[in-house]
Amino acid sequence: MADPGPVTPSRVAAAVQATGKLLGTAGSLAAAERISAELNGLGPLQQLVRDPSVTDIFVNAPDSVWLDRGRGIERAPVAFAGETQLRALASRLVAAGGRRLDDGSPCVDVRLDGGYRVHAVLPPISTAGTLLSVRIRREQVFAMDELRAGGMFGPLVQSVLERMVDHRLSFLISGATGSGKTTLLSTLLGLCHPGERLVLIEDASELNPVHPHVVALESRHGNLEGGGTVDLGELVRQALRMRPDRLVVGECRGAEVRELLTAMNTGHTGGGGTIHANTASAVPARLTALGALAGLGQDAVRLQVASALDVVVHVARRREGRHVACIGLLQQTAGTLGVSTALEDAGGQLVAGPAWETLAGRLGLDPAPSRLQFSAGAAA
Repeated sequence: MADPGPVTPSRVAAAVQATGKLLGTAGSLAAAERISAELNGLGPLQQLVRDPSVTDIFVNAPDSVWLDRGRGIERAPVAFAGETQLRALASRLVAAGGRRLDDGSPCVDVRLDGGYRVHAVLPPISTAGTLLSVRIRREQVFAMDELRAGGMFGPLVQSVLERMVDHRLSFLISGATGSGKTTLLSTLLGLCHPGERLVLIEDASELNPVHPHVVALESRHGNLEGGGTVDLGELVRQALRMRPDRLVVGECRGAEVRELLTAMNTGHTGGGGTIHANTASAVPARLTALGALAGLGQDAVRLQVASALDVVVHVARRREGRHVACIGLLQQTAGTLGVSTALEDAGGQLVAGPAWETLAGRLGLDPAPSRLQFSAGAAA
């Protein structure tokens, strides 16, 4: 640390070897990895990242570390030496993201090189000590067949999703945190024609579709003086000048919904994004609330959404894993915006709703139930 230059794994290994301690090859490698993790990585959490199925790590206390492999929250077999070590790691990670974590800024969210999104909270905001949450962006993007094999949907839903992209229907993927919204969106964007230009707008870069022409924009927090902020709304406005064939907002969570709806009402079809919602039917109310943050009245939001968005795909988590729980059409009826169910997973069986015939017609599918395999899971 005292020498100039970056702390690289090779320099750490050389320093370990120079100590003259008889650690052996395996011991030297273990020592080098541990020191590198403490200086540049996630410290005691680094070993958890080696599992490619881990998507989230949560630290509630020095001896309370949890992880998520897609099957629910599990206890992790690691621990910190104490609150001092945990707080030091949180402060170092936040500093690496260009922000500060202290009494004046006790809640911070940053993105780090390597695909980590880190959120930290200090006492007394946290009543139990330092809290640390790490979301891991995996470079691997699943193909539709892989998601189907994993139980996210069955053959009919796969066909509907693929045709939805092919027919350039504008869509939102709704669900709770960790339900698989971003995973599904990345996969669907990979189905876009190679000649199309995709412009992605995110608060923290998580989307990584397999596509030859992707341009990504990321919002920026203000500096220590509060200047230099670039929010999602500004990025949407800038993206419209980049001639996108498909405009995608990674997550609609604020006033940027106004710019997104405006863009989709000016010829930018086939775009989409994700939104937090408990059910597909709750999406219109959520959009209305976000529109209010942008100064839009209820009628303005209703008219904009009705002409800008076509489909809502709701994903949910169950004990077996993540799955597509509902596909619905956004429709305006008697001056009210709502979601009419087309397909819904009812206890493992796919049920056709009142909007199925309309959606099937738009996608070129035969709506007759006798011609379809209404099974929600991949095994069926």
